[in-house]
Amino acid sequence: MEHPEEQNESLAFNSRIPLEDLKNGAEQIKQELQKVIIGQEEFIELLIVSLLAGGHVLIEGVPGIAKTITAKLFAKTLKTNFSRIQFTPDLMPSDVLGTSVLNMKTSEFEFKHGPIFSNVVLIDEINRAPAKTQAALFEVMEERQITMDGTQYDMDYPFMVLATQNPVEQEGTYALPEAQLDRFLFKIKVTYPSLEQEVTILKTHHDRKLAVPQDAIASVLSPDSLLTYRKLVQEIQLEEKIFSYIAQIVDKTRNHPHLYLGGSPRASLAIMNASKAYAAMQGRDFVTPEDVKKMMTPVLRHRVILSPEREMEGMTPETVIDMIAQSIEIPR
Repeated sequence: MEHPEEQNESLAFNSRIPLEDLKNGAEQIKQELQKVIIGQEEFIELLIVSLLAGGHVLIEGVPGIAKTITAKLFAKTLKTNFSRIQFTPDLMPSDVLGTSVLNMKTSEFEFKHGPIFSNVVLIDEINRAPAKTQAALFEVMEERQITMDGTQYDMDYPFMVLATQNPVEQEGTYALPEAQLDRFLFKIKVTYPSLEQEVTILKTHHDRKLAVPQDAIASVLSPDSLLTYRKLVQEIQLEEKIFSYIAQIVDKTRNHPHLYLGGSPRASLAIMNASKAYAAMQGRDFVTPEDVKKMMTPVLRHRVILSPEREMEGMTPETVIDMIAQSIEIPR
């Protein structure tokens, strides 16, 4: 049997990357959010993974289940700027990106920045705006910049879009184009709380009286710390068999009889980056097949499209993703 000193030495040797601060930082964000948000552990965890992986998040669920408040409070845990844009059917691209305004003193046009120029941007009900406004987000989400009147404007670091949407079947919604969906690292489905959680929600609101939830949340992570953590995430190791495992999963989505559209190479990269961030949050400097399995559903569910026959039968993308996961041998 190993002595405690020997165990500590082996642990120190195995952890080739200093991940203690990153792990603690992620834990602090969780603890802050759990002061107000009841349940939703997976939702919170995936938000932190996306932050560390440098991705954007699409959050889907019916109204009233704390999608928007969770996104707002998550932004509050970061020492960064935050803006919120409410998408509506009459919203124009200039309402999001900004517009050129004539300066009467200089008789020249000046670019007035829109609300997208922030660090964490909450887009509420993204699927209530028409395609023209949604398309305005393509460049900024992928390249962290916008081009207006031939001039390029770069976003400040960090830049993260948190978008909420109501289920597509609801009245007054426009389906997001596939090219835009592909720019989100994750699609997180938020469900109703359990009976016990709902009782806790009622008690918490009752006890809070007139206190504002945001006041209970402290900012725990600075942009400099986040940049350091992101660099550490890039150092997480993957073995050859993990690369092959990820590639097999995405390749199967392209050839599956139940799917009309499969994942692109961007989906493979998303699974890899999310798995690295998740492993780092656990304090590990290497990715395991379990990390990949945990990340594949939120990465793929909005990137694959069911065949019309399977959709009519009521099958879901998650069902097919599970079938694919079970059909591929887990590397050991």
